[in-house]
Amino acid sequence: MKTIFEQATRDELINRINSLNENNVAQWGKMNVYQMVKHCRMWEEMINGDIICKRAFIGRIFGRLALKNSVKDDHPMMKKAPASPEVIVTETSGDFSTEKKKWISLMEGHARFSNLGFIHPFFGKMTKEQIGYLAYKHSDHHLRQFNS
Repeated sequence: MKTIFEQATRDELINRINSLNENNVAQWGKMNVYQMVKHCRMWEEMINGDIICKRAFIGRIFGRLALKNSVKDDHPMMKKAPASPEVIVTETSGDFSTEKKKWISLMEGHARFSNLGFIHPFFGKMTKEQIGYLAYKHSDHHLRQFNS
């Protein structure tokens, strides 16, 4: 399975991010490409510990089981998966280029990942291995959403 902690995987994702432009249209979901790029940048900040998300009650009940199912193989994330309110982007426009650069910088930063105490708002406490798999799947999910 691909993990964000492998250089080749990061390079692949960065190339796909670089291929995005403001004219990309979503294949599913409600976000436009600017919102997706900003959401992904914020999601990366969340796993780094820079954005703290409130733990979902239902996640406390089902999160561990759902995590095992999510990272057991290389099957893509399901379409229209819910997001934590803290990483939902409501504004429909902004500096697309800057958001892409920030996202890429955060991707490159995974070479030095150190937030081993990360607690996902739904899945709960995760190992570094699980974080790596899920981070790849999250970025891949949204890049596929916009045909990249």
